[in-house]
Amino acid sequence: MVIRKPLNLAKFKVPKGRVIVLAERCKECGLCIEYCPKQILEYSEDYNEKGFHYPVVKAGMENECIFCLFCQEICPDFAIFSEKEE
Repeated sequence: MVIRKPLNLAKFKVPKGRVIVLAERCKECGLCIEYCPKQILEYSEDYNEKGFHYPVVKAGMENECIFCLFCQEICPDFAIFSEKEE
């Protein structure tokens, strides 16, 4: 299989982001974890006030967010968002 790459690929910069979770809003639906294209989220060991495991960024993957905003867009409870980093 031949994978095509643009000739000017070096000219483009992959955006970086930082994931922020509002743990008390989370109801452990798992949509953010399932739809993250870089698979940087996992359930925490801790529980929020409602008794749910909330998502956290996996250890060592703090700089892997590509600021796609999938987690933010898919969360039904507005419990997760991303901030763009320069």
